[in-house]
Amino acid sequence: MGTKSYSEETTRLHEEINRLKKEKGAVIMAHYYTNPEIQDVADFIGDSLALARIAQDVEENVIVMCGVHFMAETVKMLAPGKTVLEPAPDAGCSLADSCGAEEFRRFIEAHPGHTVVSYVNTSAAVKALTDIVVTSGNAREIIESLPADEKIIFGPDRNLGSYINKISGREMVLWDGACHVHEQFSLEKILELKERYPDALVLVHPECPAPIRLIADCIGSTAALLAFA
Repeated sequence: MGTKSYSEETTRLHEEINRLKKEKGAVIMAHYYTNPEIQDVADFIGDSLALARIAQDVEENVIVMCGVHFMAETVKMLAPGKTVLEPAPDAGCSLADSCGAEEFRRFIEAHPGHTVVSYVNTSAAVKALTDIVVTSGNAREIIESLPADEKIIFGPDRNLGSYINKISGREMVLWDGACHVHEQFSLEKILELKERYPDALVLVHPECPAPIRLIADCIGSTAALLAFA
């Protein structure tokens, strides 16, 4: 457990969870976006793909994945022989939810002859329709490794896709999906904050819309932004 001060009830729950982990041979993984009290009881904290990779190597056979549904799916894909538990099975991701598998299948059929590249923040069903799965950290490198004249469909995040198009000079066909959280950032509010804190740097994830990216001092994945900070 971390050094934060929690209520007696939360402290008791942490102790009970730690007891159960030992009893059941389980390991807890928490995404960066979970609440602090969840992160403090987790054995590993990270982004979804990093946690899935860790799950492959841990000795425990029970993985408790504290994240949204597609993250638990990703863990199961990379560690198929282990039991993966979702504490909140109804937890969804607005980006993954913006790209239904059947709709995406029809989109692919409407663009024959294209290589299908999907962001890792998608459901297992969408990944099954995909030729290449990328992360926000390696998307540019992978796209640029493909022949310059390759026809590409990129989904589901239009913001990440447009960012890759801009920096790579590609003209990928983009699925019109987005994360509602990243869409909510206000350029005007950020500029107001810059007036108050002129020396502050602006760190931006490529899932943000283009106007937000334009004022960024650093654009990168969660891991890249942490390293930059």
